[in-house]
Formats: sequence, C-alpha cells, structure tokens
Amino acid sequence: MSTPKFSLVFTGNMMDVLKIVEALEVKDIHPIIKDESESARLAGFGSHSQLQQVWVHEDEYETTKKLIEAL
Repeated sequence: MSTPKFSLVFTGNMMDVLKIVEALEVKDIHPIIKDESESARLAGFGSHSQLQQVWVHEDEYETTKKLIEAL
C-alpha cells in the first residue's frame, strides 16, 4: 500500500484560503488546510504566523492550480 502524496498549492491568509477551499469543494476536490498557528495554540505554544497552507492530492494538483489562477 503506497502512501498518499500531497502538494502545496497555496499559502496565504485565512480569507484567501477560505475562498479557495470553497471553490475547490464545488469541484469535488477536498483540500487539506495546514494552520501552524492553530496547531501551536492547541499545543500550548505561541506563534506569530497567521498564514495557512492549502494542500491537495497530487492527482488533483493541475486542476487546482488552474482553478486558483482563475480566481
């Protein structure tokens, strides 16, 4: 069994990430959102970063990049 591979497609603020996630979900693409500041908060640490990352499965990478460019 192989490990799924994901690719980073966007890094930015929460508002831009939410816009991208909504557009992707309409196309039945379900991204992974990585938020280091939230992870740090939950672990009891502080973080200065307010950026989030959008990751998608490598099979959906090209479709996702085209969609983001169109936004």
